[in-house]
Amino acid sequence: MPGHLIVFEGLDQSGKQTQAERLRDALEARGRRVQLTSFPDYTTPIGMEIGKALAGEREFGPDVMQLLYVANRYEWRPAIEARLAEGWDVVSDRYLASSVAYGEAFGLDAAWLLDIQRFLPTPSLTILLDIAPETAIRRKSTDRDRYERDLVLQRRVRDGYRRLASTGNWLHLDGERAKDVVAADVIAAVTTRLALP
Repeated sequence: MPGHLIVFEGLDQSGKQTQAERLRDALEARGRRVQLTSFPDYTTPIGMEIGKALAGEREFGPDVMQLLYVANRYEWRPAIEARLAEGWDVVSDRYLASSVAYGEAFGLDAAWLLDIQRFLPTPSLTILLDIAPETAIRRKSTDRDRYERDLVLQRRVRDGYRRLASTGNWLHLDGERAKDVVAADVIAAVTTRLALP
């Protein structure tokens, strides 16, 4: 039986990595095999360019940045497809919607951003961990990249995520709550919506 692709989206510091790891642990406790991924993956050639751009060492326009982010996901496409075909669940910290939310915040066309990702595996469920940009700053006040430091941009990104979460197969959760409470909601929703045994 094919596995499920479950994606966490939201602003930085919204708890995506924490909740992805907790979901992985919960799924493995049920006897499922799980691959954890995170985007961007800074270890790949394209990911290294993204890292340099975020650190201010490269100057790319918003369209080039999103093309790099999307290409970084395509680098992972064969591995994700193979895992899903083998019956593994893939749990990802960021995926398709990140390019739409961030790209739109920079004035890019949402339809184009979705179109260039149409050959990537489609998520079974996307979970938005919704927090205020001010919360993100409180949770991480130092070593913030150029996007994280821009509060106005972060507000536009949050609006984009909220719009996306009102369509399709999304779960919109309040990420301001305690980690255990959020994790319980995530696990309950994944179990129910994906009809896991």
